[in-house]
Amino acid sequence: MRLNKTTTILLIAVFAALLFLPFLGRVHLFDWDEINFAECSREMIKMNDYTRVYVDFKPFWEKPPMFFWMQSTAMKMFGVTEFAARFPNALCGIVTLIVVFVCGSRIYDRKFGILWALAYGGSLFPNMYFKSGIIDPWFNLFTFLALYNFILYHWKRNGYDKPGLQRSQLTYVFWSGVFMGLAVLTKGQVALMVFMLSLGVYFIYNRFKFFFNWGHALLFLFVAFLVTFTWYGYETIKRGPWFINEFLKYQWRLFTTHDADQAGFFGYHYIVLLVGCFPASILAIPSFFKAKYNGRWDRDFKKWMQILFWVVTVLFTIVQSRIIHYSSMAWFPVTFLAAYSIYKWDRRELIYKKYVGVSLAILGGLISVLILGVAVIGLNVRKLAPYVEDTFARANMEADVQWSGFEGAIGLLMVVALIIGIRYLSKQRFSRAALALFSGTAVVIFFASAIIVPKVERYSQGADIDFFIARQGEDCYVHTLGFKSYGDLFYTHKEKPTNLNSYDQNWLLTGPIDKPVYFVTKVDREQHYKYPELKELYRKNGFVFLKRDVPSPAAPPASIALPPAAGH
Repeated sequence: MRLNKTTTILLIAVFAALLFLPFLGRVHLFDWDEINFAECSREMIKMNDYTRVYVDFKPFWEKPPMFFWMQSTAMKMFGVTEFAARFPNALCGIVTLIVVFVCGSRIYDRKFGILWALAYGGSLFPNMYFKSGIIDPWFNLFTFLALYNFILYHWKRNGYDKPGLQRSQLTYVFWSGVFMGLAVLTKGQVALMVFMLSLGVYFIYNRFKFFFNWGHALLFLFVAFLVTFTWYGYETIKRGPWFINEFLKYQWRLFTTHDADQAGFFGYHYIVLLVGCFPASILAIPSFFKAKYNGRWDRDFKKWMQILFWVVTVLFTIVQSRIIHYSSMAWFPVTFLAAYSIYKWDRRELIYKKYVGVSLAILGGLISVLILGVAVIGLNVRKLAPYVEDTFARANMEADVQWSGFEGAIGLLMVVALIIGIRYLSKQRFSRAALALFSGTAVVIFFASAIIVPKVERYSQGADIDFFIARQGEDCYVHTLGFKSYGDLFYTHKEKPTNLNSYDQNWLLTGPIDKPVYFVTKVDREQHYKYPELKELYRKNGFVFLKRDVPSPAAPPASIALPPAAGH
């Protein structure tokens, strides 16, 4: 029985909800980005100020407010919880799979739309990030929709042989501008940079022939400006240009420099996409070569997706900071090209090559071994600890985490999906191969998120998060020493300070404090913080927990020489 479009969309929405909504609150938010963004949203609610972003109750100019509006809305609905912090991206996952289905169906047919939705929902990082509390999923969706609507405008204006373009040129331009404005409100001007670079590369590919009307281009920019003006303009008019200037300077610094822990090798993002977008990354490779095209529009949309891939990967290779999700915009073209390969194989418009199955087996086998290895390491972690040189990492491995060995079955599920998928490929039953590979990977991620990730998190940050949670409601200060964290803000439910001295680390360590101070440091950094008034409470899993009580009024203030300042 052939399902109609509406029924198919409803089924995709239900399956996506089953994939992305369960277990959202099963594990604590991860430092830094997840907790950072959740804290910004919590402080929006706390300060009842939705026009400026704050963290630690000070202006935070690194990101625009769109995502924080989403998170704060979810927190008002579900409470200040991990579930609420991640709910907007789970919703984005549902919307994204529907969007790629609708776009794929409009450009090709319903089968292609389903293949694209399968590829996006059934690849490692695209699926996993819909269970996270970071900005990129919504940013990527808005940026893609801006480019997609501009492509449809281009086809409509230049008479491409594509039926179904029923809207006017102005309508496509208008919606392209709206989505671009939303993308800029979500993460900043990098959205416009990716968009313009893609248009520029296409312009060169098009032999410098103008494919748009300058009036329509101005309309696009005007609409995008109006959308962004709802925040950028309001902030500037109400409070002056300082905040916006700081935001723009931060964006430039991010592009030209990197933090010490954000460096990486030149081909970093290509490796990230190869592994992180598995199995779509392997299946996309044949689509970078020639195929039989069904029309000018077929060749053109594929070219746009290839251009988007190269623009994103080259741009973020140039950017000095190497962070996994910086190249996540490439997930749209990679999953499209994977669906394209399968679609063209099925229609005998592209020749299937055996290297695809071999590559799937090799990379998929390595990923399966890695998942199996996590369970094996978990069972033997205390035996392995003495061989780890890093003091903090070795202490992390002392966490009391119960492993049964059953966790390795998740890796075996990956092996089964690979065997079935590759077997179908060898028999040239491509649609069934796609179903096996992508649905199998989605199931693996589902169980890994529910079973493995919470156990791994206990090693990396479980002890300090527990300590922060225990301080909720206590009239005290909580501060980290020698490392950066947002956990001491979000998980203590920090109130806005009434004593601004509390922002001064030296005052907290040696000054005339007005309430107890709790400090958290790491075992490999505690030697920098040997102060007479600090009392060690306990140490656990690599973290050292200290306390400084309010000095007795009768006791003279301590006079000590300050040790060399440590980084914070």
